[in-house]
Amino acid sequence: MNILLLLAPFSVLLGLLAVGAFVWTLRAGQYDDIEGSAARILIDDPDPDSPGEGPGPAGTSGGPPSA
Repeated sequence: MNILLLLAPFSVLLGLLAVGAFVWTLRAGQYDDIEGSAARILIDDPDPDSPGEGPGPAGTSGGPPSA
């Protein structure tokens, strides 16, 4: 029965820590754009290693050199 004197305050402290963590995530803006974050995973980023994409040497388009 004496263990309840230890477990009850511990559980209240753990609950307060969980509420504090939730408030911290609210203030940090973690829940501002839920749909945008879910759709962002589906957007393909351009591959920087593939030929023909991105800037090449001296600001060219990276394609074959023109004669």
